[in-house]
Amino acid sequence: MVVQLHGSARGRGGGAFAVAAALVGTLVGTAAVSGCASPGEPGPTDDPTHAVRSAADVLTKAGTSKASTSMEMASGGTRVTIRGEGGYDFRLRTGRLQVVLPKDPAGTSEHRPITELLTPGALYMKNRGAGVPADKWVRVDTTALDDGNLVTGGATDPAAAAELLRGVRNVAYVGEVELAGVKVSHYRGVADIAHAARAASPQLRGPLTAAAKGFAKDTVPFDAYLDGEGRLRKVRHQFSFSNQGQTVAVASTTLLYGFGVPVVVELPDRRDIYAGRIKA
Repeated sequence: MVVQLHGSARGRGGGAFAVAAALVGTLVGTAAVSGCASPGEPGPTDDPTHAVRSAADVLTKAGTSKASTSMEMASGGTRVTIRGEGGYDFRLRTGRLQVVLPKDPAGTSEHRPITELLTPGALYMKNRGAGVPADKWVRVDTTALDDGNLVTGGATDPAAAAELLRGVRNVAYVGEVELAGVKVSHYRGVADIAHAARAASPQLRGPLTAAAKGFAKDTVPFDAYLDGEGRLRKVRHQFSFSNQGQTVAVASTTLLYGFGVPVVVELPDRRDIYAGRIKA
């Protein structure tokens, strides 16, 4: 079944970042646009704000891409990094990632890669652990998460990462750099989550509206890298939220490349979705 899904639930769950905490909790516990540049020739535009805000629309026109993600979480002197690889369809707002958890403090890897299906309004995870059978999927309503799945799944939805840039409050052109053999324009600024939610595409409006209420700060510092066609090649967001009285800093990086590759996402059958209790 090719993915067609729409989330509907609203509200703020008490365990805002429970999924992310579960993904890395055992480790922590054990450790204690279109711009003015012509294609292929990136450079500063007359309006950097427009260039950055338009990145999501340019990606939609591009269609699909491969994606690599990295999420660094730091709290109480402990730092962990979760990495993901896969592909994303910016028109359907669907993607598939293989998310790899970091090794435990002893240096051994005991965690199977988690398969994540990203869809409008929902996140599906397989090999979730926490008492979930290995052959079952877990479905999470992203509109009911305090962070809108910007950090919960251990990987920021690539479309959400781009849509967040619609809320740019201020931005400056830093300069031209080379990224994986491609010349890109580097922009640095701050985005407002609530503004991004109001300006977001309908599929991402619900999750970003939830995120606007869940983070410790309304603004998110970012670094964005656009190629000569205005396509977002890399974006790094720095989030901050409170968890059990501690401030957790999260740096989420998304790399996009291989535009135009086929990306097929198939949802699991309803009978394969786990309906039991998930351990914390």
